[in-house]
Amino acid sequence: MQVSPEVPPESIPAAKAVPRPISVLGAGAWGTAVAMALAGRHDVLLWGRNGDAMAAMAASGENSYLPGFPLPPQLRISADFDAAVAHASSEHGLLIAACPVAGLRPMLHQLKDKAIGNLVWLCKGFEGGTGLLPHQIVQEVLGDTVAGGALSGPSFAQEVARGLPCALTIASLDSALRAKVVSALHGGTIRVYASEDLVGVEVGGAVKNVLAIATGVADGLGLGLNARAALITRGLAEITRLGTALGGQTETFMGLTGMGDLILTCTGDLSRNRRVGLGLAQGKALDTIVAELGHVAEGVPCAKAVRELARRMGVDMPITNAVAGVLFDGDLPQVMVQQLLARDPRDEAA
Repeated sequence: MQVSPEVPPESIPAAKAVPRPISVLGAGAWGTAVAMALAGRHDVLLWGRNGDAMAAMAASGENSYLPGFPLPPQLRISADFDAAVAHASSEHGLLIAACPVAGLRPMLHQLKDKAIGNLVWLCKGFEGGTGLLPHQIVQEVLGDTVAGGALSGPSFAQEVARGLPCALTIASLDSALRAKVVSALHGGTIRVYASEDLVGVEVGGAVKNVLAIATGVADGLGLGLNARAALITRGLAEITRLGTALGGQTETFMGLTGMGDLILTCTGDLSRNRRVGLGLAQGKALDTIVAELGHVAEGVPCAKAVRELARRMGVDMPITNAVAGVLFDGDLPQVMVQQLLARDPRDEAA
């Protein structure tokens, strides 16, 4: 029987909804927002590598990445990595890696010789140099010894920290892990769906960041809402072409981690990748834009990795190529637009 790419939580055999020990490894905006959302229902520990920063966070009750959002008083704050891992090491625990994709491999090496019950990663992107997706990095470093999955979907950290509604997808080949994550996270203002399509979920979460840069450029140049809609739609076609070539299911790209995340990242003013595009349209240098953001914009390194991967696989991704040209080859944003408009016509379904 064909399994739906996104299974609603009410149809998943429930793991008992009891408080769980959860450690979030990474105290950036998204990791902190996830920890805040879970702290009211579980025993949550938030770990960060900078001891002084974590001490300041504990003292002030606020993370500088999320100013104006008080941390729940029951949320534990720590810079002790071993203690954070041990906190969630049981079969009922949940270890959440909340680092950028560039930091996933080093973090996994730190975890390699430790007892881990269940591992979930939040990063979106392809690893620079290898072109690997997060689940492939986990497989390389940890093998099959740990139940793991990707938590993804349209979600701005500030909105989750504020307690506004959102819907996410947990993708894993391990049905027990999917049930545990749904049990732990689903409830209140958060809905969590389940999927077996790790490849599709991760490709959608990665490539949408590149397309958000393109949409930011178009909006910054004042090209209008028609152009924005065209970029998003044809961008979804690029995501689907690459994702299915890598083994993802077409239906996944119509769901939360495909179309949903793409729409949010391309149109939401909280999107860091969209703001990169807006800055490029203003003629700012990439280094200046990244410095002004103060956060990681995953679409920048991802554009290079996706361009290289698509070339190796023979997948046509003109928007991604155009974005990479502006970021890394010195192409002007206006030239990028002209090149895209000058392409030969083609069947929409091609």
